[in-house]
Amino acid sequence: MSPASQPVPQEAIRFAPLTAAWLDVLLPIENQAYSHPWTRGNFIDALAAGYEAQMLLDADDRLLGYFVAMTVLDEVHLLNLTVAPAHQGQGWARIMLDGLALWSRQRKAIWLWLEVRASNARARGIYEKHGFQQIAERKNYYPAADGQREHAIIMSRKLWP
Repeated sequence: MSPASQPVPQEAIRFAPLTAAWLDVLLPIENQAYSHPWTRGNFIDALAAGYEAQMLLDADDRLLGYFVAMTVLDEVHLLNLTVAPAHQGQGWARIMLDGLALWSRQRKAIWLWLEVRASNARARGIYEKHGFQQIAERKNYYPAADGQREHAIIMSRKLWP
């Protein structure tokens, strides 16, 4: 196991605001994690819009993952949640979802929403384990290989009774 992929003790991690200064570190992770990654411009626009953008860092300030979410009335919409490929399978997505849920509750949000590629069974499983339920499907939502389009699964989770 390489040093970058060794499990990180949970007590050594922390959330920190994502800023433009981190984009040179973040973008290679984004590009490695996705076939159709967000661009620098996507992140700059999200930050300029004031969306909630948090990084998960270890004790040595290595970037384990990040998320971007926007608030609309009493809902929070998760736009991007990424765990660095070297650190996947260690529970970091769950921790980021817990952090997002706490932040959302503090803002009196009632619902969390997201879209996920229909083919991304691993992410769908993580979201389902975290209480999200499939609500609907968006036809031809995501770009796919060879100019094709892929359906998105819309999922939601109620935060308050």
